[in-house]
Amino acid sequence: MTTVSQEIRRPGYFDQYPTMAFDRDDAGVLVVRLHSDGNEVAYSPQHHSDWCRSFIDIAADRDTKVMVLTGTGREFMAQFAWDKPLVTPQMWDDIYYEGKHMVRRLLDIEVPVIAAVNGPCTVHSELAVLSDITLAADTAVFADKPHVPAGSVCGDGVHVVWQEILGANRGRYFLLTGQEIDAAEALALGVVNEVLPPDQLMPRALELAHQLARLNPLTLRYSRVALTIRLKRLIDEALGYGLTLEALAGLENVRLGSRTAG
Repeated sequence: MTTVSQEIRRPGYFDQYPTMAFDRDDAGVLVVRLHSDGNEVAYSPQHHSDWCRSFIDIAADRDTKVMVLTGTGREFMAQFAWDKPLVTPQMWDDIYYEGKHMVRRLLDIEVPVIAAVNGPCTVHSELAVLSDITLAADTAVFADKPHVPAGSVCGDGVHVVWQEILGANRGRYFLLTGQEIDAAEALALGVVNEVLPPDQLMPRALELAHQLARLNPLTLRYSRVALTIRLKRLIDEALGYGLTLEALAGLENVRLGSRTAG
């Protein structure tokens, strides 16, 4: 009888995304763990697709009160395994659609989001720092490696998020140079809220999540809505255009004989 009850409470989407592991407790705290075949994330087209679609399901699930986003093993996301060269406008259109909607849909999740950055975060780092609360292991490093350092335009949302978080001058320097910001500096700059030893990271994230989960669900949802208004406006204004610029430069890279990814 207990097994049947647990199966009934388990949403179907928990098993639909190969690069994401889901677990939710009785308090309504949803833990979303990014991975590649159960190991540390090696970022691929499947991740891009899964995020874009899963965030809709998460947002529609009214049984979740707080979400915790984390990585696997010793990295949040630092490996790049994109094996799909983008050589035509139609291929870039897929990236344009997914990239534009992925970030917006993350912000459309109407419950507080806590990031537990369990290690280096150098690929799609905006996913972590868009959270309402960002905790980092003392082993974490923040950077944007797949764009300008790899010959691509930083137009898929990092151009919005990092200038907002670091300020215009620091943000532009960060994106153009591939600068790495360690956990201590990230705390000093206000990128993260707390830095902890790796073994204390998830316990602290869950402590904060359960503290919030005790509140009225409408307080939780409407606080998230209020706190993301500005970010949504900035994303709506600039993300689609940034992705278009990234695509144009990417196609020129193809003409010049180099490969680029999303």
